[in-house]
Amino acid sequence: MHTYPLNHRFMLPALLLATALLLPSHSPQAADDVAPGYELLDGVLLRGVRNGFVDYDSIRLDPAFADFVEQVGAASEEMLREPNDRLAFYINAYNALAIQGILDGRSPRSAWGRLLFFRLAGYTVHGTKMNLSELEKERLIPIGDPRIHFAIVCASISCPRLSDRAYEPETMDDDLNTAARRFINDQSRNRFDLARKTAYLSRIFAWYQPDFEAAAGSVQTYLSGFVDNPEVAAALEKGEFHLEFDDYDWNLNGSFTKPGRRPAD
Repeated sequence: MHTYPLNHRFMLPALLLATALLLPSHSPQAADDVAPGYELLDGVLLRGVRNGFVDYDSIRLDPAFADFVEQVGAASEEMLREPNDRLAFYINAYNALAIQGILDGRSPRSAWGRLLFFRLAGYTVHGTKMNLSELEKERLIPIGDPRIHFAIVCASISCPRLSDRAYEPETMDDDLNTAARRFINDQSRNRFDLARKTAYLSRIFAWYQPDFEAAAGSVQTYLSGFVDNPEVAAALEKGEFHLEFDDYDWNLNGSFTKPGRRPAD
């Protein structure tokens, strides 16, 4: 559910105050010509991420990270006219705000923690309050590219590995293909037993099965386009595998050891 700050006006108090209370408003920081600077996030990730492992303490102390989160809040939605512009903005915003959630002391480790982390904690995104679930389900998924599921990272071990570079509109297709191949061929997340024709998959493929089916007709056909092993790819394309889905590991995808404070469940 979106929440909006109230915009009180005091000219003609009775009428205009009532009108202002009924109308949502955007943050006064938002401007029509403001676009985020992905180079800020790019530097943060290069300094704070190694092979998907996140040094949250390092990022907490990096002033560029706070600057980028502020830019996410102040950015103009009017700048997001093209699909690649929207993909870059919302993927980068999601990943940065998931990090911010950990720095704020939240964690998706428990059921209550996930409710708080994804749905109850709100952030300012282009002048509007929204949570991580809304970013994913209302802004990213409707673009219609299931590769986003390999690019957005919810601060957990079973999530895709966080990239050490920000996503850019100009290289979006290549970047998403790289993210998809890296995730699908990562044996700590997906394993293909060709002899037994059994695929042990990330639960992401169960949760978002309709997205993969819409793109390729089936999960197996979708996977066949990214699997490196040609024999596995051919068997997947024919739908020969039995699919099993692994449990999801919600533990932190990095280290956070700030004295006197641990992420809460």
